[in-house]
Amino acid sequence: MLWELIATIFAGLGAAGIALTIRFISRKKAPRWLIPVFAAIGMLGFQVQSEYNWYQHQAGLLPEGVVVVRTVEQQAPWRPWSYVYPQTLRFIAADIANAAPNQRNNAIWLVDLYFFERRLSAKRVPQVVHCQQQARADFTEQLVIPAPGVAIGSGWQKLANNDPLIVALCSRQSG
Repeated sequence: MLWELIATIFAGLGAAGIALTIRFISRKKAPRWLIPVFAAIGMLGFQVQSEYNWYQHQAGLLPEGVVVVRTVEQQAPWRPWSYVYPQTLRFIAADIANAAPNQRNNAIWLVDLYFFERRLSAKRVPQVVHCQQQARADFTEQLVIPAPGVAIGSGWQKLANNDPLIVALCSRQSG
């Protein structure tokens, strides 16, 4: 975050330098208020650009085998441009490459989900996914793992057939 602050300041200085150049070329006929206006536009423009590029940058840094399964686009009144083009400021990625099957029931997989949010550290949450019954649950000591062919219990959350986590994990593991 410190580097982002430094880059924002330099973007403002660079834009102010452009305004100074315009004043020099115009022999100081351009108004003086142009300098802080250009600085503000440069800083705001840099911040908007960095927020829109954050998701692509973070997703590009994910190692092979880690798949983005959900993105969250946000709109905010203090970012009026986000109503035209919503910003992705959060996403969830699943570590498919390191998923492990359950020893009692090979339709159940343990997978780590990573929750990413702009300006926050990533959080790892272990999840258990039942491919045949299309459900997931938090991996806790209280979780009851059903035997093959047995219905899931109350600690499980049903997922849609086309849920990206089901598609990414179960299609790769069955193939």
